[in-house]
Amino acid sequence: MKKKFNITGICFPHLHYMMDISAKFRQTLAMVEGGEYFIINRPRQYGKTTMLGQLQSYLSQSETYIPIKLNFQGIDSKWHESDQAFARMFLSEIQIAFKFVDKEIASFLEGASVRVNDMGALSEIITELCYKLSKKPVLLIDEVDASSNYEPFLNFLGMLRNKYLSRFEPQHITFHSIVLAGVHDIKSLKFKLRNPEEAQYNSPWNIAADFKVQMSFTPPEIEPMLREYAEAEDVEMDIPEIAQKLFYYTSGYPFLVSKLCKIIAEDMQPEKGRNHWTLADVETAVQLLLKEQNTNFDSLIKNLENNDSLYQLVYRVIMEGEEIPNNPDEPIINIGQMYGIFRSNGRLKIHNRIYEQRIYNYMTARTIVSLPKIGTYARHFQLPDNQLDMPAILLKFQQFMKEQYTDKNDSFLETHGRLVFLSFLAPILNGQGYSFKEVQVSMEKRLDIVVTYHQHRYIIELKRWYGPQAHEKGLDQLADYLELHGLDQGYLLIFDGRQDRAWEQEQVTHGGKEVFAVWV
Repeated sequence: MKKKFNITGICFPHLHYMMDISAKFRQTLAMVEGGEYFIINRPRQYGKTTMLGQLQSYLSQSETYIPIKLNFQGIDSKWHESDQAFARMFLSEIQIAFKFVDKEIASFLEGASVRVNDMGALSEIITELCYKLSKKPVLLIDEVDASSNYEPFLNFLGMLRNKYLSRFEPQHITFHSIVLAGVHDIKSLKFKLRNPEEAQYNSPWNIAADFKVQMSFTPPEIEPMLREYAEAEDVEMDIPEIAQKLFYYTSGYPFLVSKLCKIIAEDMQPEKGRNHWTLADVETAVQLLLKEQNTNFDSLIKNLENNDSLYQLVYRVIMEGEEIPNNPDEPIINIGQMYGIFRSNGRLKIHNRIYEQRIYNYMTARTIVSLPKIGTYARHFQLPDNQLDMPAILLKFQQFMKEQYTDKNDSFLETHGRLVFLSFLAPILNGQGYSFKEVQVSMEKRLDIVVTYHQHRYIIELKRWYGPQAHEKGLDQLADYLELHGLDQGYLLIFDGRQDRAWEQEQVTHGGKEVFAVWV
């Protein structure tokens, strides 16, 4: 059977092209062998289910362990109505897991179910089960978020916690290891409770070990997947170069890496009629991905829509280029990291460039709705060879701001000026290009926009006016940035909060680079 790039559910090595998961698996297996209780808490489509599948496959072949794999997704809400209902459901799921593996154990569990009237009875049956098994049982539960906002589930975790603490006493023998998988960390379930004000600060499962395995993929871990595909499909590519470019846009987010490869292999390659991947193909795949709707993007935007504090924090990072230290005690930061929106390298950053662009598009679209009619100006700014007349675009924006926002106060420009420009730019690009933001933290709070339009690139630096000295330093930085991108022409859009601003423009040569500047 021909393999494919998979973006839904569990990945199987014999069916799917997979990145190198071996190092991550060894670290996770070591936790299981060490008897740890832990949760693989990572964002949606981050490889959690695949990791559980790998563990189940390996442990099934082991002479020491026997895996018991359950899935809490789709469980009827009636099973969450009481401790008795949940305990019976859990025992029933285990009985089903053993039905085709060990009929004697399945029969024992079926008979024991009549004794289950609370968590205490379930605890006793778990101990009896462990004595009957000839191998060490390892409990694997996927999609625990489906139950994590119900009190019986927390009581269930509390029972497991008590058994774990007393596991060396004969009457409390229990699972050798428990591995849960979900978005939320069990130790922070107070964020998920329906009545969070009633949540206890001491988790019912505070014995859980920290899961520190890096689940995102590095370029060397992406390369084996590309190599296997290239050999199987007779496709030529510079594998290290393509892997690095995929990582550049995705920061190794598993779903995004596989999705880009899937777009190139299944959507772009057949149309081209050639078996060759290039860096330009990755760029095109990014554009196609940013235009589509999928459950991953839906979840990303939903998390912002449902939490205004998170939205405002993300806005400050993306639109204002604000330097925000990573504070592990800040609940909103923790939520953003839990959902895969943030990553931290001393200060908060959006996890990957694709998410940053998608969120930027979403915030821009929200702003466009509230703006005076901008119109579609694309045809007025096109030059030969699919180039953009960027000076004309900036001058048109200056005119737009003068007509629409002259009476706005400084705080409005401070907060919304950049977003207004990005919203103004969107209909001009009109699906033929896109812009990526590169935040440069400095005294000017610069925000560099890299615009790609067909095969052309333009650097637009957005900054606030802080006086001539800061302006001169900004020109130095822009010249260096243009050099980094191999461009000779750059653009400067300055938001000037002075009451007597003159709506200026200037063309200067600085550091060997041509810079066109406009004040608004």
